[in-house]
This record gives sequence, structure tokens and C-alpha cells, in this order.
Amino acid sequence: MERIQLANYLEAGLSLEAIAELTGRHPSTVSYWLKKFGLEANGARKHSPKGGIRREALEPLVREGFSQREIAQRLNRSQNTVRYWLAKFRLNAPVDERELRRIEAERAGRRSFRFECAVHGEDEIHVIEASGRVRCRRCRQEAVSSRRRRVKMALVEEAGGACVLCGYDRYVGALQFHHRDPAEKSFHLAAGGITRSIANARAEAAKCALLCANCHAEVEAGLKQLP
Repeated sequence: MERIQLANYLEAGLSLEAIAELTGRHPSTVSYWLKKFGLEANGARKHSPKGGIRREALEPLVREGFSQREIAQRLNRSQNTVRYWLAKFRLNAPVDERELRRIEAERAGRRSFRFECAVHGEDEIHVIEASGRVRCRRCRQEAVSSRRRRVKMALVEEAGGACVLCGYDRYVGALQFHHRDPAEKSFHLAAGGITRSIANARAEAAKCALLCANCHAEVEAGLKQLP
């Protein structure tokens, strides 16, 4: 693996697992090369093992009336981890309002409810996912858009990073994938196609030529020919 490529992936905000998926390598292999090049995976410090939570750290927060979610935020731990240690020490912290809304929604047979989002600061629709995790719908949509941008950036880089006809490379959003043989097209590599697995997207991109929007239009009109 090349250092420049890995550094670009990290700069784009990709996690170790995302880089492994994009490059078709095992996460341990990516981790090896990151260490070899002196690079650190995004979130490595955040997700490093933190050990247990001491009773002395939990008791003051419980006495002050903080909810399980608030305690998790203050201790930089997951809510499940906090819940485990509270039960282990037989401490009772109130369930936060969002968790109560989730329980009420599920009892009513609903998979969503309205609650204030910590990011958007408004009364947003929160979705109860199949795993039981609760997420703001706008946050979910923005996460999907962010993944689309990262995947396209990776595919564009693998395709040479510039229009094969004129060399344009200033804005990734103006670069498009043109199928050399329409008969081989399985799906469009537009926004919808980018949401597929990276393996499928990469396989489809291999059938294409990378063109800027202008050259793509001229090729489609028959004014230009691919090399």
C-alpha cells in the first residue's frame, strides 16, 4: 500500500474499516501499513480500550441526578458501558427523556418519535433502528451523503483523478463515470449507485471512463470519442 493514498484516505475522514473496505484489504493489513508509515487511524484514540469505570467516578454523578446518557457523555463512554457498571455497582441513574420517548413509541408500535437533536438543535424526527439504536433522521441522511462523497472520492482517485479527455480535476462533483460499453452497465454510478457496497461500486467503475461533465456531454452527443 502507498503512503500518499493512505494519507489521502485519512484526510478525507475515513476510518480504518472504511479504508479496508475501499482497498479490499483486511483491517489488520491496513493497520500494519498505517503503523509502518507512521500514520494513525481516525478515531484510534477515541476507540482505544479504556478499562472499567470506577465506582468513585459514578457515584457523584448519580447523586447529582445525571441520566445514564449524560453520565456516558461526561465519562466519554458508551451508554451500554455505563449501564453495565451501574448495574454491577447496584447504582440507579434515571433513564433520560429520549429513552423514555423511545420506549413509549415502541409500546405504541411506532418506529420513530420527535425529540431535540443535539446536532441540529430542533424538534427532529428520531428513528428507532432495527438494532434498537436511536438516531436523528437528518443525522442519518447526512451520514449517507458523507459516505457517498467518500466513496466517490475513492473511486475517482482510483480512476486517475482527472478527466481522461481534457485532464480536468478541480472539483470531484464535476467528474462523472461514463460506461464504455452500455451493454455491460449494471447500474448508474450516480448518487444511487454510490450507496451500494464499495466492492460493487468499484466493479462498476472499472467498466467506465472518468470524464468531466462537459466532456461527458460531448461524448454522449458524439462530438468526442474516447481514447
